[in-house]
Amino acid sequence: MHLPVMPPVAPMLAKAAKQLPDGDHWLYEPKWDGFRCIVFRDGDEVELGSRNERPLTRYFPELLGPLRECLPHKAVVDGEIVIATDKGLAFEALLQRIHPADSRVRMLAETTPASLVAFDLLAVGDRDLRPAPLEERRKLLEETLSGCAPPIHLTPTTTDISVASDWFTRFEGAGLDGVVAKSQDLPYRENERVMVKVKHERTADCVVAGFRWHKSGGVVGSLLLGLYDGNGVLHHVGVTASFTMARRKELVDEIAPYRMDDLSGHPWEHWAVPVEATGRVPGAPSRWNAKKDLRWEPLRPELVCEVAYDHLQGDRFRHGTTFRRWRPDRQPSSCTYDQLEVVVPEELAAVFGA
Repeated sequence: MHLPVMPPVAPMLAKAAKQLPDGDHWLYEPKWDGFRCIVFRDGDEVELGSRNERPLTRYFPELLGPLRECLPHKAVVDGEIVIATDKGLAFEALLQRIHPADSRVRMLAETTPASLVAFDLLAVGDRDLRPAPLEERRKLLEETLSGCAPPIHLTPTTTDISVASDWFTRFEGAGLDGVVAKSQDLPYRENERVMVKVKHERTADCVVAGFRWHKSGGVVGSLLLGLYDGNGVLHHVGVTASFTMARRKELVDEIAPYRMDDLSGHPWEHWAVPVEATGRVPGAPSRWNAKKDLRWEPLRPELVCEVAYDHLQGDRFRHGTTFRRWRPDRQPSSCTYDQLEVVVPEELAAVFGA
């Protein structure tokens, strides 16, 4: 492979903000909920690189042919791999792709095919476009993808903040994270947080039913969160781990009275029995790092905390939550799914139609 921009590339990133920046020089686009991907195409060679500069090519074989048909012989494109369903984007289906068995990957490629949404162009032909302003890169990207068809898509953009604000509200039901704002004179700056992202944020009261030690040892790394369903079953819905080191030390004493010697009688005691690694229960191996220690210790499910979250994916928080405060005034039994706002699904076709 011989391109003006060679793999690996660390993609340009965004910093969080509470509201969209306003001004004539901003370009807004939906924030897609998938795997960030840099596509490298040189003739018949196509490589897909992840945000962490790891190869994704083998996990999404169904994209390689369409990318060869769509892209020029030499091109580098920044985008997001997503899986679209009738209920919106399905991040859990993406996670299933990170699997060592090629046969399983190919089966999933047929049953839950992925799409690529492109939003930046780093190189075309022999030209490195990273020094060029976004406004120029966007025009070239539109020209480059003008003949493309699904599963390759061009993300919609707008310079109108009122339209972007409408997208922020309306497209959440399609599974989108929020809205990204980019300065139109911005060059492509690898691995720098120079864009602005505004994501949805809500709060929920959750049962704290376990914890993990921090990798440094002796302090709390994360708290394991649970919510009750209508049948009184406590489900593991995610973790909260956004603590300073000083706060991690304080938490050791705060959770100490609730620690259990073993899982006997704990709502999650059945997880002590070896099961197929799904990544949906505490202690299951990480799909991204098999060596990562995800062992946990149980707590009596009597503590309640309020957390901020941005997105619910199925029955779990899509991302890690932010700890807000303890809620001693709340009964654990009141921590149910009913408190969560259910967003009305939006057709993904409406997003692309924008």
